[in-house]
Amino acid sequence: MYLMYIDESGDTGHNNSPTDHFVVSAIVIHEEDWLNVLNDFIKFRRAVKEKFGLKMSEEIHAAPWLNNNPNLYPPISKWDRMVILRACLKWLNNRSDISVFAVRCYKPANRNKDVFDLTWEYFIQRFNNTLEHGNFPKGRKNDRGLVMPDNTHGKKLTKLMRRMRRYNIVPSKLSTHGLGARQLNVKLVIEDPAMRDSKDSYIHQLADVVAFFIRMNYEPNRYVRKKGAHNFARKFLSKVLNPHIVRNTSLKGVKEV
Repeated sequence: MYLMYIDESGDTGHNNSPTDHFVVSAIVIHEEDWLNVLNDFIKFRRAVKEKFGLKMSEEIHAAPWLNNNPNLYPPISKWDRMVILRACLKWLNNRSDISVFAVRCYKPANRNKDVFDLTWEYFIQRFNNTLEHGNFPKGRKNDRGLVMPDNTHGKKLTKLMRRMRRYNIVPSKLSTHGLGARQLNVKLVIEDPAMRDSKDSYIHQLADVVAFFIRMNYEPNRYVRKKGAHNFARKFLSKVLNPHIVRNTSLKGVKEV
């Protein structure tokens, strides 16, 4: 079974929203590799603690770290916080037992749609399809997957996933009739979403960093652009982003909606 740790960046609102993009990102690990990944990341966190003083219990949280004062104790400079976030991406990029992908919704192009439902539908469908074709590490076709989001929008996401198992119309291109649609029920994603609080999950904290820098690829804030960090996802996730998720997008492994 594959475990998919998920976090979001941006918001789903249309009116008075500070963001034009909403991103849902995933870190996918097979159950057989889970403990090894966790133990290796604990070693990484210990190295970060030794160098920067970041406590093992402190949450790595990209947006507050770069947009606000996170009140860390002992204090860590903003630049050093950026260095830690970059190191998280580099750590992920060196793993052969992890797969990363995301869906990015450009909200101005989807003003008449529910951004949450639209983005998550694509996201869950891509997870199911990639499981079906064996395009995650270990290459196991038709293995099952468990969705493990950060603890937000739980009821809405549960309702959506239950519906996609029973009724899921997916647009498709038909060679003779133009645009059409197919019924593609989600069969390989098991159970309701297993909600987790990111402060209690190191891997969710990594998913947070991934989601933030994928969004910064599309709409960097002033500090990120000044420091050249808007290219972090492209530069430091190039090997771990899953190329089978989608073709012909501006950023490999990211479905653009």
